Amino acid sequence: MSETEIKSIQWFPGHMAKTRRSIKENLSLVDAVVEIIDARIPLSSQNPEMGKMTAGKPRLLVLNKRDMADSNVTDRWISYFRSQGIVAVSMDCKSGKGMKQFTSALENQLLKDLLETRRAKGMSGAPVRVMIVGIPNVGKSSFINRMSGSKKAKVEDRPGVTRTKQWVKLGDRIEMLDMPGVLWPKFEDQGVARRLAFTGAIKDDIVDIETLAMLLLEYLAENYPAALKERYKMDVSGQPGKDLLELLGRKRGMLISGGEVNTERAAIMLLDEFRAGKIGSISLEMPEE
Repeated sequence: MSETEIKSIQWFPGHMAKTRRSIKENLSLVDAVVEIIDARIPLSSQNPEMGKMTAGKPRLLVLNKRDMADSNVTDRWISYFRSQGIVAVSMDCKSGKGMKQFTSALENQLLKDLLETRRAKGMSGAPVRVMIVGIPNVGKSSFINRMSGSKKAKVEDRPGVTRTKQWVKLGDRIEMLDMPGVLWPKFEDQGVARRLAFTGAIKDDIVDIETLAMLLLEYLAENYPAALKERYKMDVSGQPGKDLLELLGRKRGMLISGGEVNTERAAIMLLDEFRAGKIGSISLEMPEE
C-alpha cells in the first residue's frame, strides 16, 4: 500500500488558527502547560508547534488512553521521555487508572521550585494554574472531568468537540484552563497523518476510509497478528491490506449482490473496533523507531 494514496490528509479549520492565538494570549495566566497525548501514538499525537507556542513554560506530558496501548511499549515511552528530561506520566482517564500520578508529578517535579519559592514568600495558598492542551480526540475533556470530579467539559469520541476555553477547579490547589484541541497547519510526515487518522484524531470524512483500513490491517498483521487472529478468526500472514479487508468482510458476512464484499462497511467496522479497544491493547509507534 503506497503512502501516496493518502498523501492528501490535511486539516486545519479556522477555529484551530484561533486556538493557536488563544494559547499564546493566555500563557501569562498559567504556571505550566499540560499536554495530553495518546499513549498509542505518543510522538504523532504531540503538536510539534506546541514547544514554540508555550515557550518558557514548564510542560508535563500525560500519555492518556494507556489501557488501549501496549503496556510494555508505554513503559518504554515513559523511560524515553524521562531520559530526554521531560516529565511524563501515563494514565487512563475513563477508568481513572494512574490519575494520582498527575498531581504528584505536577507539584513534586514540574513545579517543585516554584512552589518552594511561594512557600518561602508565604504564598503557599495560591493555586497552581495550568493550561491543558492537546490535539483533538486525545481525551482532554475526559481528563479534566476525571480530575475535577465533574462533567463540566463536554466529552464525545470525535475530534473537535471543545471549541472554547474554560477554567475548571481541581480542589483548592489547582486550576485548569481547558483549551480547544489544535492540530498543525500541514503534515510533513504522512506516517504521522496516517497514525492520527487511525486513532480518529482526524475526521474520517477527509480520508479514504478503505485505504486507511487496509493500512491499519497491514500494520496489525505485522505487529499484532495474534490480536487480529483472535478478534476476527482469520489467517493474516503475508497478505496485503486489500486481501485482508476482503477476508475480514467475508468473515463478518458483509456481502452485497453477486457475493462481493462491502469493503467500505468492513473498513468502518474495523476502525470503530480498533478505536474502541476491541482488537486489543495496541501501540502504533515505538520509541526505538
